[in-house]
Amino acid sequence: MPSPMKPSEATTAIRGRCTPDLTLYWTDHAKDRMAERELIMGDILHVLKHGFVHDEAQSASRAAWKYAIQCVTPNSGGRTVKLIVIPCSDGGIKIVTVMWADER
Repeated sequence: MPSPMKPSEATTAIRGRCTPDLTLYWTDHAKDRMAERELIMGDILHVLKHGFVHDEAQSASRAAWKYAIQCVTPNSGGRTVKLIVIPCSDGGIKIVTVMWADER
């Protein structure tokens, strides 16, 4: 298993993947949470392009690490949107879940 990235490295790596040809992989859970919070694709892309990873990586499986990236988006009413994501080996990003940062 590769070593996890430090938060600053993960921020740079995730933002760097945000190109026009970015492939997003979605869990059904993430799609449901996005709809429940009335967020749109633009919110997700905004977090990926402008958000910050503040916490250490968590193990997602034996071969991957997941990261929490977050920021306020134009559609979030001033609330911080937090995504749990897994950078994929093919250059894509898997969206595991979508939440408000102030919810536990």
